[in-house]
Amino acid sequence: MKALVTGGAGFIGSHIVDLLVFEGHDVAVVDNLVGGARSNVNPNARFHQVDVGSVSFERVLRFERPEVVFHQAAQMSVKASTDDPLYDAQVNVLGMVNVLEACVAAGVRKVVYASSGATYGNPIYLPIDENHPQRPASPYGITKLAGEQYLAYYALARGLQYTALRYGNVYGPRQSPHGEAGVVAIFAHQLLSGETPVVHWDGEQVRDYVYVADVALANLLAANQGDGRVYCIGTGVGTTVNHILSLLGDILDMHVTACQAPQRAGDLRAAYFDATRAQTELGWRPTVALPTGLQKTVESMRRRVLSMPSRAVSA
Repeated sequence: MKALVTGGAGFIGSHIVDLLVFEGHDVAVVDNLVGGARSNVNPNARFHQVDVGSVSFERVLRFERPEVVFHQAAQMSVKASTDDPLYDAQVNVLGMVNVLEACVAAGVRKVVYASSGATYGNPIYLPIDENHPQRPASPYGITKLAGEQYLAYYALARGLQYTALRYGNVYGPRQSPHGEAGVVAIFAHQLLSGETPVVHWDGEQVRDYVYVADVALANLLAANQGDGRVYCIGTGVGTTVNHILSLLGDILDMHVTACQAPQRAGDLRAAYFDATRAQTELGWRPTVALPTGLQKTVESMRRRVLSMPSRAVSA
């Protein structure tokens, strides 16, 4: 398969690239390196430093002629979306439409789309499944839902196939500890750097933490299955932020005392997901248990922190 991964120098995208390369596929990467890093890109993948919202993106697709595009490039922070809804929409909506137009022009067969559990908003029942009403509580969730709607339109009007994956809270190696998204990476970096972790709200908010390698596998399985379908990608287990911090403290053999901070705009109280449809139709299920995934994340973050200058780096 010829594949192209947008955001392939970023956290999730780079793991998808690695899996595709490992499985013997022909892979190209598009990334503007705003949030990604060139060092994340597998050396066996071709790299194009291009923004998905630019006119150059279509030229790259016409050159590469991929069969499947894995669209991971996004503004992915809920808080950033509430701070600047216009920028969020420019990246996640206008960028999405540009990707779809370019895919049609280049003869792409299918788009596998990184959607989000944030499209549901505050749940009316748990675990959340694909039939749960979508009532996003943040601009980020709104733009991800808009992306799903555009996919359905392009499938109907232009014949471009798609599968949308509504991710839980993805964590693992290469996740950035900077900014507001990615509490596992942020906490691990703070603890390893000797900083005091900051817990927003009361820390009892519940999330579904799914390991990045499992998410990459869901993307690969969706390349040739699940046309026109959406899938929740999570573990079905809810874990509090406080428990995540406690587990990281245990891994690092540290007594952890956190600072409290106010609830952030767009934060949900609880969300975890029923991935039965993904298991039944894609043959996907999460395989990496939370303690194992956290251990791998800490080991990766430790190497990252040790490679940095000796001064503390703020998270």
